[in-house]
Amino acid sequence: MSKVEASPKGEGAVVASRMTPLERRASFSLASIFALRMLGLFLILPVFAIEASKYPGGDDPALIGLAMGIYGLTQAMLQFPFGMASDRLGRKRVIVFGLALFAAGSFVAALAPSLTWLAIGRALQGAGAVSAAVTALLADQTRDSVRTKSMALVGASIGLMFALSLVLAPLLVTHIGLTGLFSMTGLLALMGVALVIWWVPAEPVEHKMLPRGRLREVLRLPALLRLNFGVFVLHAVQLAMWMAVPALLVQAGLPREHHWWVYLPAVLASFVVMGGVFPLERRGYLRAVFLTAVGLIALVQLGFLALAAGSPGVGALAALLFVFFCGFNVLEASQPSMASRVAPAHARGAAMGVYNTLQSIGFFAGGVAGGWLVKHLGAQGLFACCAAAMLLWLAVAWPMRAPKAG
Repeated sequence: MSKVEASPKGEGAVVASRMTPLERRASFSLASIFALRMLGLFLILPVFAIEASKYPGGDDPALIGLAMGIYGLTQAMLQFPFGMASDRLGRKRVIVFGLALFAAGSFVAALAPSLTWLAIGRALQGAGAVSAAVTALLADQTRDSVRTKSMALVGASIGLMFALSLVLAPLLVTHIGLTGLFSMTGLLALMGVALVIWWVPAEPVEHKMLPRGRLREVLRLPALLRLNFGVFVLHAVQLAMWMAVPALLVQAGLPREHHWWVYLPAVLASFVVMGGVFPLERRGYLRAVFLTAVGLIALVQLGFLALAAGSPGVGALAALLFVFFCGFNVLEASQPSMASRVAPAHARGAAMGVYNTLQSIGFFAGGVAGGWLVKHLGAQGLFACCAAAMLLWLAVAWPMRAPKAG
């Protein structure tokens, strides 16, 4: 009798975990918008420092660093206002405006006659802070039971664009230069605008009729505070570690132009591992998976620390990067999903605005701190600090409870 009763329940759980056609359309369209925007950004990163040095004023490393990092600073300043605006004015309207700003900044950077104007263009790019509004819209259009899967599509699109950029950037910059890359970035942003207008499903209107989301309310929830701290640490560590990982690969005997031989397989293989997350979530193991991912990244940093102290090998570095991307992709998918589920419905845009603000501050802090640590403490000091930060996050996240599926 119990088996007969368990079957419908199990079948219902499987059906509930399947996306509806509308949810699939929302997930793929919004993931595509993230992909177009992030491809434009990632194409710049591997070649920016070298190419920017060719501009007037490019002999100042501090100015190059500012031009690189100011994107994260303006993102951090505007994520929350854009998230709040999406609660009041509508998600799609805010996303279109933000993508247009991002495109304008890209074209300013493409036409920049000096490094100062390049920095202005980067600042304008960052002003197109649409991540909170896009994430809130995806949360509006998906059920709790499939939200992690939807967010995973976004995370996978970002990871894939990162891997693709590592292959394409050196090839493209030799043919079209940094000016051409920025122009391509602007065109990709305009393609994103077209997707928002013609492909993304019509947004729900309920959130517009609810009371305005308040910052105080969002900041009172311990579960959100843990997630906000976590996203800051994750992206600070992610950016900081890349200040030393390429040098370790070179030290191991792999030329810079061949680094994608390690990056691309590591990213793609990690996507396969992510497929096992969804069944575990349905079985109630989301907390365990989340904490395991945090712990794995801490162990990866300790592994890099050990390799930096000796003679690194390409195989060991590749293995550590694979484990890193496994943990990173799981967290990229699960964190925004959980943030959207624990946030009050009427303040979801505000909550995701705070979340994405801390993410952007993490990028900025990781770049600045990573450079300082490598300069003054070397690669070992950098990885030691990254490991300490991840272990601190693990302690902060330990009391968490996985949000209930609705």
